Amino acid sequence: MLAGGMSYPGRDPAPLTPAQIWSLLRATTRELVWGLHQTTSEMGSWRARAERIPSTAIREDALYALDHKRTHADGAALFSILTPRRDHNLVRLLVAYEMTLDFLDNVSERHRTEPNGRELHLALIDAVDPGQAPRDYYRHHPFKDDGGYLRGLVESCQRRCRALPSFDQVRLLTVEEAVKTQVLALNHLPAATRDAALRQWAETERAGDTDVAWFERCGAASASLVVLALLALASQPRVRPEEVERTHTAYWPWISLVAVMLDSYVDQAEDDRSGDHSYVGHYPTRERRVRRLAESIEHATGRAQSLPHGSRHAIIVAAMVAMYLSKDSAHDLRLAADTKTLIRAGGSLTRLLFPVLRLWRIAYSHRGA
Repeated sequence: MLAGGMSYPGRDPAPLTPAQIWSLLRATTRELVWGLHQTTSEMGSWRARAERIPSTAIREDALYALDHKRTHADGAALFSILTPRRDHNLVRLLVAYEMTLDFLDNVSERHRTEPNGRELHLALIDAVDPGQAPRDYYRHHPFKDDGGYLRGLVESCQRRCRALPSFDQVRLLTVEEAVKTQVLALNHLPAATRDAALRQWAETERAGDTDVAWFERCGAASASLVVLALLALASQPRVRPEEVERTHTAYWPWISLVAVMLDSYVDQAEDDRSGDHSYVGHYPTRERRVRRLAESIEHATGRAQSLPHGSRHAIIVAAMVAMYLSKDSAHDLRLAADTKTLIRAGGSLTRLLFPVLRLWRIAYSHRGA
């Protein structure tokens, strides 16, 4: 039911066809037997480095990201199911890139100025541009001595990008998408100036779809999903230009938009308490918010299924929706009914994955992450 007792009229965007079930079984087996272990191993090696960061403030930020954002790393690693074979280099790249984004999100909150945010987030651009020398990312930051931690993340990503067989085919578009993450520098500005700055940024950014509001465009740009999808594509040999364009069109803006809006949706109570920016807070009413999120989920699922090996992309979208909506905060009294509507909007695949990921959160103590 939608807010006000209305039923969501959408069709099933992800039916459980034999091909979809087979793809899900293969992806689940690979993730459980191999993927989760690879993610744990990669994060463990970076944790050992984070514990040696000289600056107390930066060390706390790095360890917080590692301890509280594990679900983000698992979500990034899931993009490895897009490849027909296990790829250690790709998983390590996906996890390191997502860890860089999560780390920078924490560090930038220490000093909420636009110059500081922009300088820090240059690391996300350099990470997918192997020809770029690392810079002084802490130039405008009050704490500077990270013992080479951020530079190490950037150089690790660059090295692993070079090892992708088709990276040259995706490099320019991947860098272009990484540049969009500069919008993250505006999210932590004071409320009095933040929305105007975001609106101005959105006016200069092509959405790829006219039916995307300014704040939705900003939200989609702040996600890493387009970059992750392009990196996964580049792990395959002989990628054609049309494959690159189709992948980009599917993930930008709709799939990225769903990721950020659901993240904002489940964090509404926390954002209200902290005064942090809430993307879903820009929708004028609760009914409009739920309807738009449901429509966006359906759009994203349809775009995913339109791609070659669309059943694998559909798993990523459904797992993303189910993971966000399995968070404890999505089931408090304020959101419980709306959450059920959004789960239904994800179709049969999301409904199948939701209880699995809910149990996974409970078993691994990630209920609030």
